[in-house]
Amino acid sequence: MEDKLNQFFSEKDFDFQEPHAGHLDRFERKLNHSTKKNKTSWTWMSVAASIVLVVGFWLGSSHQKRQLDLADVSPKMEEVQTYFVSTIYQELQTLEKNRSLDTEKIIENALEELEELEDVYATFVKELNKNGKQIKVISAMIKNYQQRLSVLENTLKQIEQVKNLNLEKNETYL
Repeated sequence: MEDKLNQFFSEKDFDFQEPHAGHLDRFERKLNHSTKKNKTSWTWMSVAASIVLVVGFWLGSSHQKRQLDLADVSPKMEEVQTYFVSTIYQELQTLEKNRSLDTEKIIENALEELEELEDVYATFVKELNKNGKQIKVISAMIKNYQQRLSVLENTLKQIEQVKNLNLEKNETYL
């Protein structure tokens, strides 16, 4: 190992000259006068911004009022609402499966009627939140669901009648 080290130093031509006059003084002045730039740490700023965002979202969500719905009245009403919502959803799917040129107008009328009933339901929700859990409001909400189901069932009956009429027409032409 010593041979390699000696060989390295003997092969290389090192500069043994003295530095210029005043070099040491300039070097010491630069060390003593170190100019530190005020660098803001981006990691600290990003952490601070993240904390501000989290606190903002938390404050925004905690100040937001939670609206009562039929399901919030009692566990029994939650079952009732779940039943009506799932049944209405199934009826709507059946309605969409039966959509054709012949039934388009019937379906569109039914959907408009359902939108009106949903708007009325929204007023019931506001009233429930405003006046508390009154029986009149709760029963009106249930009747609204029943009316929606009735509209869907009547629409499906009308669609069946249109289909039957079309079948009869097709049979007479054969």
